[in-house]
Order: sequence, then structure tokens, then C-alpha cells
Amino acid sequence: MYQKIDNAFMKALEGEKLSRSEIIDLLRVDTLSDECVYLRKKANEASHILTGGKAYMWGAIGLDYASCPADCQFCSFGASWGLIETESTYTIASIIQKAREYVENQVHFIVLRTTQYYSLDTLIGYVQAIRDEVEGDYEIVINVGEFDVEMANRLHENGVNGVYHAIRLREGIDTQFNIEERLDTLSAVYQSPLSLIHLVEPVGPEHSYEEIADRFLCSLEYGVYISGIMARIPVKGTPLGDIPRLSDEEIAKMIAVLRLSGGSTVQHICVHPASELALQSGANVVVIETGAIPRDQVLASGKWMNFDYHAAKTLFEKNEFIVTA
Repeated sequence: MYQKIDNAFMKALEGEKLSRSEIIDLLRVDTLSDECVYLRKKANEASHILTGGKAYMWGAIGLDYASCPADCQFCSFGASWGLIETESTYTIASIIQKAREYVENQVHFIVLRTTQYYSLDTLIGYVQAIRDEVEGDYEIVINVGEFDVEMANRLHENGVNGVYHAIRLREGIDTQFNIEERLDTLSAVYQSPLSLIHLVEPVGPEHSYEEIADRFLCSLEYGVYISGIMARIPVKGTPLGDIPRLSDEEIAKMIAVLRLSGGSTVQHICVHPASELALQSGANVVVIETGAIPRDQVLASGKWMNFDYHAAKTLFEKNEFIVTA
């Protein structure tokens, strides 16, 4: 296995993607073994080489704390679960204030996240207002529902740099979405100037390594710019709320495998929630969240789980990354 890890490391530095079987072999490494320690060490080394040691903070703003008819079985917003008692939507003034706070604290990716059917016309107005009011060299990313290539081009023309859009694990089973419709949106992003951010998510113990490899490889087909792993967080009251989350050790192993699997095609690897182990295993992007959080039952007035830019910077600097605004 050590030779396979070394081969993956060399392929990553040469920009060569791993095959499905190679990815699955690495994912099957015993999480608590010396081989896994070596895997994570080599992924960390590759990460620092491929990124120049640069790290980025991703600041998400959940715009609407509202019930969603999509009823994804891992999401607190599902209308059928009845977890949201009082709905709330941020005003443009609040959105600008939160975006400005992020930018002033070196957050590079400002991510506007909404429920599935939020108005894209309204969102474009918000993006324009942020661009007008908040100075800085930052990227705006939106995390929304489905759209076509015409809308993708329009989003880019109005100040959007990238789109977070993912084919979730067990899409169509744990969600009500049609995978083909989700793929059409990925295709629209691919055909436009927008960057694609697509983590493998939400990962839990119910998912196989084959499923994880397939989701990652699918994202490569659409030119994913930022990949990574997002853990499924159990939310009491949702259908999957009693199934525990994966350990930080398992998530870190998956991070290491993805860092070595995408060659230099994948620019950055993100982990959410953040852990020091993941930053020692190939991740160089972490997520800070405020507002409506689909992984919780609260409308966060501060930062979710008290993980803010100060905590993120401390983690990065401790692990020899340069925080880049």
C-alpha cells in the first residue's frame, strides 16, 4: 500500500487523475493504521506543493431560514419535519454587513446560500449590491437551486464568480431530486465562465467508498474547481438524525484521498466542518457559517459552532498555511 500511496502522490504532482479502482483502494486503507498516517502525510505534502501553501476561508451566509418542500432527509429545512417554527429572511442591509465583515477578516469566498426555490432575480440584486458596497478582492459564490446556461451567464455578468452545486450522495433516494436535472445545472455551469464548487456530501457511515469515488469522479467531468468532503451532521427530527456522523479521522482520510486523486485539475480541497486533522491531510479551505444552517435547527446570529475567522486563521497558521484573502 505504501507504494500505491507514493504512486498517487507522484501522479498528483504530475497533474494525473487517479482511476476509480485506485481511488477506492486508497479509501479502503484502515483509518487507524500506519498506512493511513502515511497517506495523510503525503496528501498534506502534495497540498502544500500544489497550492503554494495558500489557504482560503469560505464564508457562508444562509439567507432564508425557511421550510423547504424538497424534504432532503438530512436537512433541517425539510417542510415535513416541522423543525422551523418561525421563518426569517435576511434583508439586503444585513447581507451587506455580513459580507463586509467576512471580507474585512480575509475571507476570500463569500457564499450566498438559499433554499432550493429562492428567486435568482432577487439574488442577482443582492450580488450587485455587495459588489457596490464592499470593496476587496473576493469571490462571490452562490448555492441555489437549478438553472440553465443562459442564467449561468447572466449570473457571471452580474458579479458571481462561482456556483456551489452538488449531486448529493444518494441523490434521488435521500432527496426528491432528479439526478438528470441536477446534472443539467452542472452542465450549465461548465458551459459558462462560472467556477464549479462541488464537495462530496453529505458523507455519513451509510455511504460506501464506491459511492464516494463515483461522486468525486462525476464532479471531475464538470471541471470542479474546489472539491472536498462535507460530513453529514445528524439533525434530530430529520429522517437521518439518529445516524451518527463520521469521525474526524475518517473524514481526514477521505480528504487525503481526494487531494491525491484529482491531480492538479482540482485547485483546492475543502473540509466541512473543519478539523485540524483534515488540514494535516490535504485540505486548504474551511467553511465559516452564519444565518440559516441546514445542519442545525437554529438561525445563527454569530458563527455556527463558534467557528469563526479567528479560529480558522489559528488552525491554518498552526499547520503552516498562508491565509489568502
